[in-house]
Amino acid sequence: MNRPLLNRRLAEFGTTIFAEMSALAARTGAINLGQGFPDTDGPDEIREAAVRALREGHGNQYPPGPGVPELRTAVAEHQLKRYGLAYDPDAEVLVTAGATEAIAASLLALVEPGDEVIALEPYYDSYAACIAMAGGTRVPVTLRPSEGRYVLDLDELRAAVTDRTRLILLNTPHNPTGTVLTRDELTAVAELASERDLLVVTDEVYEHLVFDDAEHVPIATLPGMRDRTVTIGSAGKTFSFTGWKVGWVTASPELTAAVRSAKQFLTYVASGPFQYAIAEALRLPDTYFEDLRADLRAKRDLLSDGLAAAGFEVYRPAGTYFVTTDIRPLGESDGFAFCRGLPERAGVVAIPNAVFYDHRDAGAPFVRFAFCKRTDVLEDAVARLGTLAA
Repeated sequence: MNRPLLNRRLAEFGTTIFAEMSALAARTGAINLGQGFPDTDGPDEIREAAVRALREGHGNQYPPGPGVPELRTAVAEHQLKRYGLAYDPDAEVLVTAGATEAIAASLLALVEPGDEVIALEPYYDSYAACIAMAGGTRVPVTLRPSEGRYVLDLDELRAAVTDRTRLILLNTPHNPTGTVLTRDELTAVAELASERDLLVVTDEVYEHLVFDDAEHVPIATLPGMRDRTVTIGSAGKTFSFTGWKVGWVTASPELTAAVRSAKQFLTYVASGPFQYAIAEALRLPDTYFEDLRADLRAKRDLLSDGLAAAGFEVYRPAGTYFVTTDIRPLGESDGFAFCRGLPERAGVVAIPNAVFYDHRDAGAPFVRFAFCKRTDVLEDAVARLGTLAA
């Protein structure tokens, strides 16, 4: 055939950087601090709940399209207990195959060809692909480092809104920068959305992974936002079962129905037995979530201190389980070349942040490391990275 085989909307997207760097880690035997998945399983009682569901025949056949009632109820209880957001489990909660499907279904449902979608860059790479598949035009607004954290330029955000803007795609706590948008920042976003009659799709999968004095504020809790916001959550990051692919959407009945219309033609349903287990996970005592944060905070500090000692400039994250670094103090400026050479130089794999930018030059000197690994693995990685300082 003379015509290109790949749909032109996806022509810019090749193999993901995660696949490339994970393959590099496997080939070189390097410690993989690139892709964000834990190297230990979550709570034993939740794993056993999945086994019990399998044995008792719960979810071995197609579960209900919107998700099993037990999980939808647990999600609604979680939103009410944590944030005071009341959702009807039957009309305002939708279970998805992880957060990635929730993002795809939301954008396919809500974006018309030619609509503009504002995304905060650097952004999770599936955002760009999902906007493209929906026929939308992505409009990046850049988070920039300032005084140790990445900040949102609200004037730049306002200037990005046009008559063609359909929605704002948020992510807080933010991957890859680790920033947590403040209440003031989110209030300004909410006021802009209300003023310009915009929808907001907000990816909050790291909601329980916040540290120090940071506060996770769901934008749906702010005035005027509940009925114009699609909130996306996920079990993978909170409970360390990323392979189970259990996510969810909470939104008004009209928005939930719209997202369900698209979702039913993607996976239709998924993760049947795991849905029952995650329903139990969401009801774990507060001590589980507190211990999770304490464990990850200690790992954040271990890796951040080690990276600083190795010569990186470190942006210590307020949330997620990623650390963004600047490689220029090491005499480097090309994150791609640095990450492709790092396994041979130091036996560690990282991700170049430039892949998360439309404005590649803005992300060129930044590199992301994941700290959701065992302490002994991080200690080994820090020791290896220390050779860079020498």
